[in-house]
Amino acid sequence: MTDTADTAAMAVVRTPWRALSVLLVGVFMAVLDTFIVLVAAPAIQEDLGASDADVQLILAGYQLTYATALITSARLGDLLGRKRMFLAGAGVFTLASVACAAAPGAGVLIAARLVQGLGAAMMFPQVFSMIQVLVPAEGRARAFGVLGAVIGVAGVSGQLLGGFLVSADLFGTSWRPVFWVNVPVGVATLALAAAYVPESRGPGVGAGAPGARRLDLRGAAVLTAALFLLVVPLVEGREEGWPWWTWASLAASAPAFVVFAGIERRTEAAGGAPLIRLGLLRERAFAVGMTLVLLAYSGINSFFLVLSLTVQDGLGASPLGAALTYVPFAVAFFAGSLVAGRRGPRVLRPGAGFAAAGFAVTIAVTWSAGAHLSGWWLAPCLLLIGTGYGLLVTPLVGSVLARVRSDETGMASGILSTGQQVGGAVGVAVVGVLYYGTLGGVGVGVGVGVGVGVGAGAGARGGDVVTYGHALAAALGFDAVLCGLICVLLRGLPGRR
Repeated sequence: MTDTADTAAMAVVRTPWRALSVLLVGVFMAVLDTFIVLVAAPAIQEDLGASDADVQLILAGYQLTYATALITSARLGDLLGRKRMFLAGAGVFTLASVACAAAPGAGVLIAARLVQGLGAAMMFPQVFSMIQVLVPAEGRARAFGVLGAVIGVAGVSGQLLGGFLVSADLFGTSWRPVFWVNVPVGVATLALAAAYVPESRGPGVGAGAPGARRLDLRGAAVLTAALFLLVVPLVEGREEGWPWWTWASLAASAPAFVVFAGIERRTEAAGGAPLIRLGLLRERAFAVGMTLVLLAYSGINSFFLVLSLTVQDGLGASPLGAALTYVPFAVAFFAGSLVAGRRGPRVLRPGAGFAAAGFAVTIAVTWSAGAHLSGWWLAPCLLLIGTGYGLLVTPLVGSVLARVRSDETGMASGILSTGQQVGGAVGVAVVGVLYYGTLGGVGVGVGVGVGVGVGAGAGARGGDVVTYGHALAAALGFDAVLCGLICVLLRGLPGRR
């Protein structure tokens, strides 16, 4: 039996970084577009005459299709070819960006954002699998370190670039350059990936095992429905005031996942290739690792939410000024990621400790600064938090993947990528309750999306700084607790496979 993944690895083992660099551009684009639109939201709303609900869907629609399609896309990469799926995803993403940039109204922009999220989901999990294929074992910690740095820097760069492009109003096009910027990058990525990225599939695919060559369509359909029932209320619930349908949707997701598990068991028993091998979820290393991913991304995404709201709505910063507040975090995150790339899993616990300490210091600063709170007060705190998350988040997924079987890398990467999105949605939902509950009667702008938020309309821009500082402190208490739980769980993470 020929393992096509191993064959591809042998073909490029001498020059893996050229191919990996191209793949990382795709990752950068996918993450960038989660954030770049946030600061453009007010301009989009004004130019298109969009309602608050339209703005919410423009921002959150991307995450909805992104989160629900990751596992299926990862499995399709194993079956059809990871390079093929990456190229298809990059093409879909680029064309959808053109549609976004040229959208004449809110409806077209919402539809294009949904397609754009699908393209991102087609690209993203292939990169995790390709690192396992392209990079020799001794270099994977470094590769995952670079991947983590790209993800972190893309998140901050999205807000910086978005603020700059909207403020520049290039050729009088207002918000549209935040989407046009993807087009030349996407075209270049397609050309370079076609030339330099080798094809690979999951082990055993194409070796005469008919069941392994077919996508588990029933499982994919039910899993997509279950994730949709779970993610939609998490994304939309706080903004809508948690109406009855959000709770009904969350409740319905549980039996949907049970039905999915039954389908997967029957598929595996019949000798087919399930979308997810349920035994993987029962393995201690992967179960602990998945929990760590959920907690880590719940923390970092909810932190972005409350910081953005506090700086813009509480401190009265402009979109570009708010984006510049993230610079200390970005610098520290990048530095921490470089260290993590060299040290690997050994920096996970120090990273969680640094982040917890950063949250504790931020809480103390917000209380002591009172009405004088500003971005300058927050800068040292952001350096500490950025260092912690660079050390923690950067090597985490690679550390978990190192503990799964090589033939299940694609499956595991899809599950972990989905865990990042779901964890972020849960963190935002919980922290949103704490943050807005503390604000009480203070008016705020529109909260948005999985992962981050921004004021987008009527709000208390430059309003009650003390109240916003207290709300920030209450929310970051939750993030500090998460970091403490991560420190405890890391003790239970078994050794590498």
